[in-house]
Amino acid sequence: MDSVLSFEEVVLPHLNAAYRLARSLTETEDDAQDIVQEAALRAFRYFRTFSGGNGRAWFLRIVRHTCYDRYGHDVKRAGDAFDEEKHVAPQLTPEIQLLHEEHVSLVEDAMNELPTRFRELLVLRELEGLSYQEVADALRIPIGTVMSGLSRARRALRRAVTAELDRQSSFACGPRLSIT
Repeated sequence: MDSVLSFEEVVLPHLNAAYRLARSLTETEDDAQDIVQEAALRAFRYFRTFSGGNGRAWFLRIVRHTCYDRYGHDVKRAGDAFDEEKHVAPQLTPEIQLLHEEHVSLVEDAMNELPTRFRELLVLRELEGLSYQEVADALRIPIGTVMSGLSRARRALRRAVTAELDRQSSFACGPRLSIT
């Protein structure tokens, strides 16, 4: 006998993933929180239309559509700095923590230079760990498009990181990181 999943079982486990996706597409943390709250309300309102399957992809699709409904397809770039204190293990030495913060900042700056579609693909696959099929379901695109888009997004991120490193090295003397 099939068990019927509840809203709490389908949506609530994915609130953090929803926030991270919304944060990558919006200007501020407050905007991202508003988007997730609105998306959760939409998911609750239309939960009866959920026909089973991948609840994570279903909810993240709602988050994405909520962002586009609010901002159009010209969603804003993330403007706030990444909050390191929430993500750095306390046992790190100050020197290691400083290097880690510089690397995070570098990647964040490079991600902000990418087109929205590339950021979406990278956030869903690399940060949220969705499978290719789950990304395809969340974005409602063919899996082949996901795979080729991710390849282009990764190359674009690599170029953006390299450009950011070049820009930073022109302002400061010191060792340069290399991306291979």
